[in-house]
Amino acid sequence: MASSFCPKQALSFTNSAHQLHQSRAIPRDIHVRFPASVSSPSSRCGLKSKATTRLKVSATSATKVMDQSSSKASSQAPTVVEVDLGNRSYPIYIGAGLLDQPDLLQRHIHGKRVLVVTNTTVAPLYLDKTISALTDGNPNVTVESVILPDGEQFKNMETLMKVFDKAIKSRLDRRCTFVALGGGVIGDMCGYAAASYLRGVNFIQIPTTVMAQVDSSVGGKTGINHPLGKNMIGAFYQPQCVLIDTDTLNTLPDRELASGLAEVIKYGLIRDAEFFEWQEQNMPLLLARDPTAFTYAIKRSCENKAEVVSQDEKESGVRATLNLGHTFGHAVETGVGYGQWLHGEAVAAGTVMAVDMSRRLGWIDDSLVQRVQKILEQAKLPTSPPETMTVEMFKSIMAVDKKVADGKLRLILLNGSLGNCVFTGDYDQKALDETLRAFSKS
Repeated sequence: MASSFCPKQALSFTNSAHQLHQSRAIPRDIHVRFPASVSSPSSRCGLKSKATTRLKVSATSATKVMDQSSSKASSQAPTVVEVDLGNRSYPIYIGAGLLDQPDLLQRHIHGKRVLVVTNTTVAPLYLDKTISALTDGNPNVTVESVILPDGEQFKNMETLMKVFDKAIKSRLDRRCTFVALGGGVIGDMCGYAAASYLRGVNFIQIPTTVMAQVDSSVGGKTGINHPLGKNMIGAFYQPQCVLIDTDTLNTLPDRELASGLAEVIKYGLIRDAEFFEWQEQNMPLLLARDPTAFTYAIKRSCENKAEVVSQDEKESGVRATLNLGHTFGHAVETGVGYGQWLHGEAVAAGTVMAVDMSRRLGWIDDSLVQRVQKILEQAKLPTSPPETMTVEMFKSIMAVDKKVADGKLRLILLNGSLGNCVFTGDYDQKALDETLRAFSKS
């Protein structure tokens, strides 16, 4: 049995993401109530839950995952999750066919000029539809677009300059809006461009990958990579809204879909045990792209992230826990070359390494290690880093990780039962060394 020891000087976060639930696995067919803004580890310190949404989950039937009056009504009325940041709060719209509802985007356009930032893969699929959503019945709005090359290897300053070139040549003013249409790379770069252009203009996120829909489009992290480290240059800059049209997942390659599931799994491990248990039962539906199951998974993921961001926008504490597996994973992405491994693939391998280290420290038991291994394999994700990674590569890249403080590498590790974690630099270095040696060459 894992020790309940919590290291000193660590930030400890318990599984309180859904305190209205009883501590039990979700049965095969029940009604579940949970807050629209899920309670976080500090919710017992005065945060109040918002209105609840009633959902029906099932391990067997897609039509039972959500309790709806009709599929038609569902596609017309988006689910809305609020990110509560005071006067910078914004909605996340989730649903099918949302790009066919122009009002959702147009209500967040404050000027007459829009720049859509997308890539060579997404543009042929959704650029025209997005332009129509921005301009239908709204002739005063003029839309420009810039189409960037697709891939993590292009998330750099050279590519970012193409966005600025287009904005300046188009003479866009401070009332313009940048729109990110694509996955995490496009969202990060467009957001950073919006934060920097004329010292800040409005922007909107339209994520088209699972990774972006459940994680990167929410919370305002923007930026680009540096050859020496991933996401080392950037800013916290919040969008006006996030519009998640789940129909865009229909064109997503299987590998990209699986990559995004790594972030979905993360939420269950660090703060939402019942969500993890639901995933264990429903992973086949997610891999089959069941639209109702995916809507539920996206919504629950966004609720978890929105609650964390609302409390810790700039990652001084609880938000850091959203980086479970990312320190090891970013080292993999940097070490093998950006774009060789997808972000979620690297995070999956990194999560296994973080879980292994947690076990070596005696903070979790073997059963949790086995459950993590099983669900990642079920999601068709890697559970070990590439063979080319060495211990020295891991150490040198992790040494410049953004979570290093005063020369000490801080990590997110599991502690105790499912849904509990710590963000700490106070751990036995021997455990880290043993994990690195177990998963990479000396």
